[in-house]
Amino acid sequence: MAIVLWSATFAFARSLSEHIGPLTAGACTYLLGGFICLLRLRRPGKNGGHRPKLSPRYLLGCGSLFIVYTAAIYLAVGLAKTREQVLEVALVNYLWPALTVLFSLPLLGKNASVWLLPGTALALSGVWLVMTQGTDTSWQSFGRHLQGNPAAYGLALIAAASWGAYSNLARRWSGPDSEGAVEWFMLATGVVLLAMRFLTTEPTCWTARCVGEVAGLAAVTTVAYVLWDSSMRKGNMVLVVACSYFTPLFSTLVSCAYLRVSPGQILWVGCLLLVVGSLMSWRSVSDGARRSS
Repeated sequence: MAIVLWSATFAFARSLSEHIGPLTAGACTYLLGGFICLLRLRRPGKNGGHRPKLSPRYLLGCGSLFIVYTAAIYLAVGLAKTREQVLEVALVNYLWPALTVLFSLPLLGKNASVWLLPGTALALSGVWLVMTQGTDTSWQSFGRHLQGNPAAYGLALIAAASWGAYSNLARRWSGPDSEGAVEWFMLATGVVLLAMRFLTTEPTCWTARCVGEVAGLAAVTTVAYVLWDSSMRKGNMVLVVACSYFTPLFSTLVSCAYLRVSPGQILWVGCLLLVVGSLMSWRSVSDGARRSS
């Protein structure tokens, strides 16, 4: 469910960024989402908002990664020059499933077979194909495309690495019996983005549609994060991550429909390579985990 809900993130975030700016959009979304989380914590059966004690490294480490991921995503979406480029930025960000598997080796002690290397290479080749646009698959064409908007692509890559690290460390630093602190992370993210908004200037033009998109994105984001955080801490991580490999495909479909973008064939091929490569990476770690067990 988290993966399906996340598929609408880039489409809504881009639409909001065009009207009220990326930082304003992110701040409003996460502040509203944080307040929704506080109401959830205070409902009967949630211990009056009291949680079991969480380790400082989980709160500070995972909280910082959560904030970095969100800020990088919204800035990358806002810096994309066109709606078509938003799809490319999204695919760079969707390296995080493969990076989650890759980071699980040193962080969680997972085992992997030799298929991890070709799987990771195939996922990277999908992003490479999108970045070169199929014109001339060389470092020169990659460099030319990257130089067109290095900040957006760089931030998307930072977001992918941050979320890959967060997903593993959330499991390592908070036990499966813990409730986690994703609700507080969301509220803290909203406060940080609001502070960043006050330090910059970005045009804002509120409309009824913007209000509706903020409310919708806040609700979708809140539910998705709570479900994902619980899945990563309590569920079968390898299986959960395997399902996440279809996120770039779902996200591309939703973004194309909502933003009215017609992607080229190269983007679809790159998307499929990313999905297949990530699935190969998952299978390599799954097999290694089963041998270990």
